[in-house]
Amino acid sequence: MSIYKNKPRRFLERLHFQDGGNPIDGICCAGFELKAWRCVPFAEHLIEWLPEYALPEDELAVNHGNMYVKLKKAAVRVYTSEKYKKRGEAGEVALHAICRDYFDTLPISNRVFYKSASNDVVKAFDMVHARFPTGGGVELWLGESKLYQDTLEAIATALKSVAEHLEQGFLKEQKLLLGPQIPKTTPRYDEILELFEPQTSLDKFIASGVFVIGILSDSKACRGATEFSDAYKAALMAEFAAIRDRLAKSGLTKSIRVVLLYVPLADKNTFVATFDAKLKGLQ
Repeated sequence: MSIYKNKPRRFLERLHFQDGGNPIDGICCAGFELKAWRCVPFAEHLIEWLPEYALPEDELAVNHGNMYVKLKKAAVRVYTSEKYKKRGEAGEVALHAICRDYFDTLPISNRVFYKSASNDVVKAFDMVHARFPTGGGVELWLGESKLYQDTLEAIATALKSVAEHLEQGFLKEQKLLLGPQIPKTTPRYDEILELFEPQTSLDKFIASGVFVIGILSDSKACRGATEFSDAYKAALMAEFAAIRDRLAKSGLTKSIRVVLLYVPLADKNTFVATFDAKLKGLQ
């Protein structure tokens, strides 16, 4: 049995989901506890996903004798910098968790492997997963996560990044970098690897791709809420409509398949600081 069959218990609540079109989109929220947004539990949940985010499959065998060592190794690989306020790894782990939990994707290349040092900033896809639809074939789920205070700035930057990722030179480089990293134990390995071969047209690579955009940002609706309610959900949908509008105006969905995910935050800075404290506690 693949080690990826085991996942942390679901934490984020999916308050909206629209499938069957382009984009597929959804809103996931950490929820509330004692009238407050669950900042600390959300950060702790991301730590649960940390080993899978940062370690390859052959390093994920965990037992009581190596549990701390594995967690420490994963935490160090993410970053050790004291300048954490502008780092986006918490958003990347969240995007990883949502895709694994709700879409049953499979990691095939860990982003941290691009780093020559723990604190390097890497220009690459924030997430590289595979998915096997029931109708057959293989999908490459290529993620772009933005963890910002301003929601519209986050989606604008994400769209710019995706557009840059679609450039011929970048895609060719990514194919060459990613292909050798795919574990040979990956289901349908030969079929996936063929997509990364230099001889395979970029058109086929893009056609197999699902580009996942994750927006984690300060939300007025979330900051003003104390529980899940119809009023809260309606306010979130209004915020999400502005994000969807930016995507529609970009024209990206005319050429690629997109999954658009929104995770509202009551306070981005507090959330990032909380995640950083949990991460540093393991190092």
